[in-house]
Amino acid sequence: MTKRTRQGAVAFAAVLLTAATGCGGGARTPDAPPAQDPVRPAAPSAAPGGASARTGFTLVASGDVLPHDSIISRAAADANGQGHDFRPMLSGVKDVVSGADLAICHMETVFGPEGGPYTGYPAFKSPPEIAPALKETGYDSCSTASNHTLDDGAAGLTRTLDALDKAGVRHAGSARSAEEAARPTLLKAGDATVAQLAYTYDTNGYPLPEGKPWSVNLIDEGKIVADARAARKAGADVVVVSIHWGTEWQTAPDNRQLTLARSLTASRTGGRPDIDLILGTHAHVPQAYEKVNGTWVIYGMGDQIAGDMINHAGAFDPRGNRSSLGRFTFTPPTAPGARWEVAKAEFLPQWFDTSRGRAVNLNAAIKKGEPVTAVRDTIRDVVLDRGAAKDGLLMGE
Repeated sequence: MTKRTRQGAVAFAAVLLTAATGCGGGARTPDAPPAQDPVRPAAPSAAPGGASARTGFTLVASGDVLPHDSIISRAAADANGQGHDFRPMLSGVKDVVSGADLAICHMETVFGPEGGPYTGYPAFKSPPEIAPALKETGYDSCSTASNHTLDDGAAGLTRTLDALDKAGVRHAGSARSAEEAARPTLLKAGDATVAQLAYTYDTNGYPLPEGKPWSVNLIDEGKIVADARAARKAGADVVVVSIHWGTEWQTAPDNRQLTLARSLTASRTGGRPDIDLILGTHAHVPQAYEKVNGTWVIYGMGDQIAGDMINHAGAFDPRGNRSSLGRFTFTPPTAPGARWEVAKAEFLPQWFDTSRGRAVNLNAAIKKGEPVTAVRDTIRDVVLDRGAAKDGLLMGE
């Protein structure tokens, strides 16, 4: 487990698509130059009177990891001829990610076999060295349900989950067996058990493997609610749903996103919400955060790693390399049967600098004097577009 500045998150129980043009990264010339042992959760602190106090936690989530050909080449260069090294790409956000008690990513693509061949758009096969890089950056679990999950069929899906397992990164949204698909991904953070569930709108027209309808979770409101309730019965204190949805290149959430967000956040059992947080991916551009029915929804975080992005008009679109990281501080329930509440909600603007091949924490870069204020402010305006500031959403460091 990656060491953290806060308490580490450890695995607690069993492991459980419009896409084509928008996922295509151009080859534009740049303008400028093994799994570790888990860390045990800290013991609960003693409350006045000798009672045991439950410990809250912070959760960080980020957007699509989408390795185009240029990204694969950059990782090869960073490895100095020894395979592929994706760690330098993520080093600029490592402090934020590893500083959380629980960190969740979205692994958009599937992995090719060790040694290759590796491909970018339109049918991705990414180097499996991404998995240990995610682990070293501090990620604990990744959603793996996307429109690219079946780019290389069942074999690619299996290789991807095998590599994540080997690196010690949990996953949700795709499965190698019916038994795996039926189990929620449960993680430990603070004194909470957190379930991660994940779903995608489509698989780019690739059919589910014959006889394996459980391979990839497709968006179905009834199934999502049923899975959330099952995760709660399995011991989850907090249920997080990762959803690959929305309209590519559209900063405003579409009607399906808005409708599904309202329905999912309204679902309750015994007066308690069935879902505690929704994390959206897929649109390739940052989208708004919003508190819906008392539950935080990120409609879209944007691309965390991607090559120079080409939009549906065939033009380079810098928005495809902008994103946000969400950071939520959860506190224990104040009464039996109550929910774990988000006491603090934050977003951190991020940019992937394709000229250097590096993820950039924009606020940290601005403090160092880098001229990226306009990029930061553009992301901020989109994130706050649906009034999240009035519900307490803050821009973090």
